[in-house]
Amino acid sequence: MGDYDPTSFSDPRVVEIKKITLDWTVDFDSHTISGNVVLQVEVNVDNAKTLSLDTKNLSISSISTKEGSGLKYSLREPHKAFGSALDISLPAELKKGTTLDIQINYSTSPNAGALQWLKPEQTAGKKQPYLFSQCQAIHARSIVPCQDSPSVKAPYYAKVTVKDPLVALMSAVGTGKQSLGDGRTAYTFEQKVPTSSYLIALVVGQLESRDIGPRSRVWSEAKFVEKAAEEFSQTEDFISAGESLVGPYVWGRYDLLVLPPSFPFGGMENPCLTFVTPTLLAGDKSLANVIAHEIAHSWTGNLVTNKTWEHFWLNEGHTVFLERKIVGRLNDEKTRQFQAINGLKDLHGSIEVFGHDNHLTNLVTTLKDVDPDDSFSSVPYEKGHTLLFYLETLLGGPEQFEPFLLAYINKFKYKSLTTEEWKDFLYEHFKDKKAILDSVDWDAWFNKPGMPPVIPDYDKSLGCACNELADKWAKATDLSGFQSSDIKDFKTWQIIDFLGQLILKDPLTPDHISGMDKLYKFSESGNSEIKFRWLRLGIRAKCESAVSPALDMVTEQGRMKFTRPLYRDLGGWDQSRERAIERFKQNKCYMHSTTSMLVEKDLKI
Repeated sequence: MGDYDPTSFSDPRVVEIKKITLDWTVDFDSHTISGNVVLQVEVNVDNAKTLSLDTKNLSISSISTKEGSGLKYSLREPHKAFGSALDISLPAELKKGTTLDIQINYSTSPNAGALQWLKPEQTAGKKQPYLFSQCQAIHARSIVPCQDSPSVKAPYYAKVTVKDPLVALMSAVGTGKQSLGDGRTAYTFEQKVPTSSYLIALVVGQLESRDIGPRSRVWSEAKFVEKAAEEFSQTEDFISAGESLVGPYVWGRYDLLVLPPSFPFGGMENPCLTFVTPTLLAGDKSLANVIAHEIAHSWTGNLVTNKTWEHFWLNEGHTVFLERKIVGRLNDEKTRQFQAINGLKDLHGSIEVFGHDNHLTNLVTTLKDVDPDDSFSSVPYEKGHTLLFYLETLLGGPEQFEPFLLAYINKFKYKSLTTEEWKDFLYEHFKDKKAILDSVDWDAWFNKPGMPPVIPDYDKSLGCACNELADKWAKATDLSGFQSSDIKDFKTWQIIDFLGQLILKDPLTPDHISGMDKLYKFSESGNSEIKFRWLRLGIRAKCESAVSPALDMVTEQGRMKFTRPLYRDLGGWDQSRERAIERFKQNKCYMHSTTSMLVEKDLKI
């Protein structure tokens, strides 16, 4: 790998991609995308000889200048995680500042890491196949030869040809469609805002849409579309709250796509078209904070981006911070801080899994020979948020810190940066508070593993009743002191917090689990966050009645936040381990490749 980005073979300091034009044909029979990409590149040094691109399992048929002159190329020996460098010999003696259009004709592998191909029976409609992409972190190289580093940003334009009646959408603004007269339609797109490769996204399926705001609509299969339109009706409020904090929304459209259940994440912030899991469809908008998170990425992540995945907290820590600001604006400050407390529980859980001394629990990690997928956890999200909340408190509160957020976006928009550049700007913005900033133990925050060195004194008022009830259950020897009215005044997030606290305590008994369910009816909940925690509690209690519904939950949806901990819990109990392994093997072919790879490691098989 090069010294520019430890997860990329490219070096944009020599030659940098400035524009991407895609011409793709989607073939569900062969599970491939074929066509070409035209890369407009700019030479940044005199006499550059080679353009190195990232690829993974691509079949390259020819490379030429756009005018048709062939270019020599070679593929290096593949790396198990990072794929193969594609080295293209450039025309001789190109001067610094020269631009060149290079056309690469190629096709993807049926096993492209970025793509999941679904059979009709795996969809809600059961009649048409479905395709969706997930390029974060370094999977874009499996669908297009590119400089697959978040530091490289370029506008992209695309034509995607699909069979009727399928619809194609991308992380870009649709500019039209043309019937080709042979049962196929070509859809065209443009993304004018310079965008990192991991944010290139494609979906093809039998999709419908409903408008949910002046610049937003929701897309999904027919089964989910009405429910999704109702669930995400607050979208414009979230966007407007974001704009009031960090400036104009520059992407034009903000559409939402509800994916099939195998989608591995809660949401993916693809520009103009956020991908979300159907596990958010709780029926009461109680999980809509995930939409606030993905909207916040429109500024922190998409507009201002981490330079490499080692600085992932710049994307996610800022986004969680901004998400909770948005939720606080639409609710109240107590809710914002209550969600921060809940986040600390997720952080504690991730650190327990990795180990308190694991460098992957550092805020700034080292990813030499490490697949970024292997480092994925709540650490950059919650440890990053904790640092920002701590700084806000230290520097005078929201009225002092929110102007910094806006200045940060304005300074680095359309760019990528490192933690050091972020810190330099923080000092520059708060130059009159250097002594306060110098009191921060930056080395402990950035470079030491484990929990944050400082935990802010959050407002705990919404959590008091949760704490008391959780403690009462943890200490109870019988169930005589409990009644169904214990939680009648709890908001959804308080129920989630109550269950989350019990997971961190010593396991309950099967009798406790049975009695709690008779009172509170958690097993009947349609809220995925409640269901997930309830099943974890049951398995920890070695409650046989939890095993079958837990196996159902890991099969019915593929969101890693739920699937991986449930598989770890099932695999850690002798009585359920073999059933968990058997279910995984049966279901592996239907899972997203990233999910199945990580669950295999979780189960140690």
